Amino acid sequence: MHYELSDYEWTAIKPMLPNKPRGVRRVNDRRVLNGIFWVLRSGAQWRDLWSPQHLLQSLIRWARAGVWDQIHGRVGRRS
Repeated sequence: MHYELSDYEWTAIKPMLPNKPRGVRRVNDRRVLNGIFWVLRSGAQWRDLWSPQHLLQSLIRWARAGVWDQIHGRVGRRS
């Protein structure tokens, strides 16, 4: 199965992600999204990932910031 964002998908999603520095070195957001999507699509456990705590924090932080709503809105308009 394929779980990585294509260049086209990444180009559409990247502008919606918060990019404000938070005092810690940023992790590659595309890699974070690929990890989140891998868990959600494969049914794998979060603990199987390279940095489960970071990915879960990103998932929650982006949900609170409305990022997932924006992504769903853009995807929904194209369908």
